[in-house]
Amino acid sequence: MAGMAKGTKMKVRKGDKVFVLAGKDKGKTGEVLRAWPKKQRVLVQRVNMVKRHMRASTAQTAGIVEKEAPIHVSNVALIDPNSDKPTRVGFKVLEGGRKVRVARRSGEVIDI
Repeated sequence: MAGMAKGTKMKVRKGDKVFVLAGKDKGKTGEVLRAWPKKQRVLVQRVNMVKRHMRASTAQTAGIVEKEAPIHVSNVALIDPNSDKPTRVGFKVLEGGRKVRVARRSGEVIDI
């Protein structure tokens, strides 16, 4: 993609609880199952469900399968561990020199 830096960083990671800000699933919450930093996309549990017509294979039978599709990271917000409300994310360097993510709403450190 044009204009996107190599090794792009995202403020949302696999395992984070997020709130959907925009799209057909606006208002839903879920866990990030997978993240694609270069594409700036995340896969959120039970959000952006699509139907796929699957061919039969050794692992599964043929039919219509419903599964999650990736959404853009700008359409989700991390959930504050204190208030369970959506928050923006900042960064902070601790005394030991470790860089951690911080919830802007409460100032709570997200990374443990």
